[in-house]
Amino acid sequence: MPTEKKISSASDCINSMVEGSELKKVRSNSRIYHRYFLLDADMQSLRWEPSKKDSEKAKIDIKSIKEVRTGKNTDIFRSNGISEQISEDCAFSVIYGENYESLDLVANSADVANIWVTGLRYLISYGKHTLDMLESSQDNMRTSWVSQMFSEIDVDDLGHITLCNAVQCIRNLNPGLKTSKIELKFKELHKSKDKAGTDVTKEEFIEVFHELCTRPEIYFLLVQFSSNKEFLDTKDLMMFLEAEQGVAHINEEISLEIIHKYEPSKEGQEKGWLSIDGFTNYLMSPDCYIFDPEHKKVCQDMKQPLSHYFINSSHNTYLIEDQFRGPSDITGYIRALKMGCRSVELDVWDGPDNEPVIYTGHTMTSQIVFRSVIDIINKYAFFASEYPLILCLENHCSIKQQKVMVQHMKKILGDKLYTTSPNMEESYLPSPDVLKGKILIKAKKLSSNCSGVEGDVTDEDEGAEMSQRMGKEIVEQPNQVPVKRFQLCKELSELVSICKSVQFKEFQVSFQVQKYWEVCSFNEVLASKYANENPGDFVNYNKRFLARVFPSPMRIDSSNMNPQDFWKCGCQIVAMNFQTPGLMMDLNIGWFRQNGNCGYVLRPAIMREEVSFFSANTKDSVPGVSPQLLHIKIISGQNFPKPKGSGAKGDVVDPYVYVEIHGIPADCAEQRTKTVNQNGDTPIFDESFEFQVNLPELAMVRFVVLDDDYIGDEFIGQYTIPFECLQTGYRHVPLQSLTGEVLVHASLFVHVAITNRRGGGKPHKRGLSVRKGKKSREYASLRTLWIKTVDEVFKNAQPPIRDATDLRENMQNAVVSFKELCGLSSVANLMQCMLAVSPRFLGPDNTPLVVLNLSEPYPTMELQAIVPEVLKKIVTTYDMMMQSLKALIENADAVYEKIVHCQKAAMEFHEHLHSIGTKEGLKERKLQKAVESFTWNITILKGQADLLKYAKNETLENLKQIHYAAVSCGLNKPGTENSEAQKPRRSLEVIPEKASDENGD
Repeated sequence: MPTEKKISSASDCINSMVEGSELKKVRSNSRIYHRYFLLDADMQSLRWEPSKKDSEKAKIDIKSIKEVRTGKNTDIFRSNGISEQISEDCAFSVIYGENYESLDLVANSADVANIWVTGLRYLISYGKHTLDMLESSQDNMRTSWVSQMFSEIDVDDLGHITLCNAVQCIRNLNPGLKTSKIELKFKELHKSKDKAGTDVTKEEFIEVFHELCTRPEIYFLLVQFSSNKEFLDTKDLMMFLEAEQGVAHINEEISLEIIHKYEPSKEGQEKGWLSIDGFTNYLMSPDCYIFDPEHKKVCQDMKQPLSHYFINSSHNTYLIEDQFRGPSDITGYIRALKMGCRSVELDVWDGPDNEPVIYTGHTMTSQIVFRSVIDIINKYAFFASEYPLILCLENHCSIKQQKVMVQHMKKILGDKLYTTSPNMEESYLPSPDVLKGKILIKAKKLSSNCSGVEGDVTDEDEGAEMSQRMGKEIVEQPNQVPVKRFQLCKELSELVSICKSVQFKEFQVSFQVQKYWEVCSFNEVLASKYANENPGDFVNYNKRFLARVFPSPMRIDSSNMNPQDFWKCGCQIVAMNFQTPGLMMDLNIGWFRQNGNCGYVLRPAIMREEVSFFSANTKDSVPGVSPQLLHIKIISGQNFPKPKGSGAKGDVVDPYVYVEIHGIPADCAEQRTKTVNQNGDTPIFDESFEFQVNLPELAMVRFVVLDDDYIGDEFIGQYTIPFECLQTGYRHVPLQSLTGEVLVHASLFVHVAITNRRGGGKPHKRGLSVRKGKKSREYASLRTLWIKTVDEVFKNAQPPIRDATDLRENMQNAVVSFKELCGLSSVANLMQCMLAVSPRFLGPDNTPLVVLNLSEPYPTMELQAIVPEVLKKIVTTYDMMMQSLKALIENADAVYEKIVHCQKAAMEFHEHLHSIGTKEGLKERKLQKAVESFTWNITILKGQADLLKYAKNETLENLKQIHYAAVSCGLNKPGTENSEAQKPRRSLEVIPEKASDENGD
């Protein structure tokens, strides 16, 4: 167990700086020097040694320091040849002197960097009075509260309490701590003092509490926003919530509510102060979990056709172990339905006493009575979701027992059964909203001209195939013969309405003859073949028809396929073995959390729209979709349990973290942290990763914690979350066990930021990054169809596409330039930029050198005095940024309308494109290519219009952030604080997803 003392206050930071640290000093031209840095005992100067300079020159006066920047955010860091090899979390810069010179440093760990940054910022604020400041009443708030806790136990005022009571009190305040760890800390303290006995004094209690209950990483975060106090007041908390957590519409009243809810001390509650303990409570609460609470309820459009949704689906629901010998049990249905599953499987065979039974045919799995399963389904069908439940009925019964099945379903399920005949005038299935509370039967159905016999056996007769592939004889069971034809009674056929099972032939045949209410099932192997060889056709097929994919019969151990392999093709019903935990079920469970766990998730627009281009196997960016950059910093872990069944290392845990991205092939990636040796309680990782996500709507992020072991790394916990459900800012990730249970008190502490390569996204979540020069700028390209009239329309779209790209990227470049001058990375938002630069705009007597005129639609910076060149450069860059924001806002509508006009004009040709192409002399492959190019171009046009719309929304958000930050920092020109930036009267309209009503969409 690590024994080094934790940093729990600014005083600890100052003391550590006086002792000194080895830091790397970075210079231009890739030069790096190892130097020992320390703070003079009188706290007046920062020194380093050895140095070729004399001792008086190898120092910086604290008074001359203008600011301390974190990360690699100076010109020297950016231009240094080995900057990529330097950790962002270990780098910091001291900006000093009238010319704003930079001393660029790299610590051996992020913790050491945080100590220097925190200590130097305190020194800048309070100078030689720093320690006096720390001893003032503001630091006593916490001590007073802990003392009060002690006094409540020491009712007889003895001045000491028993070790048992001291341990229990600290555990009550921090339930994640182990009793043994608290006891050990007290014993170590007593041993260091050569103290006999086990009673605990108030001073010892306070010391151990500070040591065990202070998380340095949260302390360092608190002082970033506390104006160098040991607590956050309401305005500090508002700034943290707005600037870091992306919370909109925050006011002091909301801040006070948070303080009253999470601050443990009465003094803090009365004064409106949030201490380190209150701040820790808040950050560890569900309010700061990584999962966006908006997605805990149904938040998607549920009025789309059923085929437009992914549907949470179970395979061989009745099994609770393997596929060949495992037991069948009704608990399989209870578990699946309680987890939000909306498609369950019933493999029905003739049973004794004229009662149908459910089991996997031709195997040694046990049997359960059909009637009891229907009873359970009736009870739990809508336990977790009100949306339709699909019963995948694999019927192997005789006519006699089929009639018994019908009797049971009608009697038990009653009006819940949906038996309405499909509407021949419609082109799509009803929506989940229309089908609320209904149970659909997916099974074979008699054709309209057939009175009683259906030909082929169901295409999911997995048991026989499994037995044959295993080289085993089919198990002899009564009334069970693997035939290829069977009889179907009319009564059972009539229960099947809009989920009629049919056999798939090929895509072109299906496009021509398959009815929208017909459902095809695909063996995993066959589905994988289509996904690889015909990805575009598979996506287009699934725009209109339901497709069910079931695991290969060779998975006799009930292992699971990767659902992402088939979701990327648009397959709605990917049947999973719910009884088998692991990565694949983690993905399935995580995926269906995003819409209130209702069992239905709306597919991305590009996979629903009739005219849209998407290939499931794309290894590049998706046309019309803006790639996102996901920045994740793994800061720390809390209370990792010992892996189950692991005893080789005793109680020692050596954790590390994998961050995985699951999605389309272009997005799949993983990165891992270093291993933290022998610390499963409070490991500090402090490592940052970046991922490009090309199709965010189909991506998931998975955090996995493992125990590093030379025999084989063992699983500790995981958490899987859809990309669209991520909350940005500082978040805790609640870890789950291998079987999906929450690991109590075990979590990861992370920072999440999402930026956009080409502008756009949710304003409170996404910023802009990645500067591109105009010469190297890539413009979206449209394809030639070799159909003259249509190509002319697309040719007219090229100028507005270029204009839209220029507007977005000119603005983007200007914003990134301003961020760099503010000393921040591209991950920062403009509110953070204004907060960072505001101290530089104040003179020695705290009068503003620069103010913002907020009475104008686009706030201008006005000089109030003579300022150094470096500040003039910031003002100039700000003005250039404001011009680019203005250009985008004032020109976006007109460019948008031109793109939309071209899209609508092109769509006029869509219905007759084949006949037009034939008249132009295109045949077979060339005609097919023309249709594909048309779809590509429409997708590009819609995407470019959407990107422009998102960029404008984000630009308006940027203006709000500048306005808010200026007022908060007191940099607004007097009399302009209540002014609102004028907004353009016209707003960008969303392009309708279905551009043509003639298609019946």
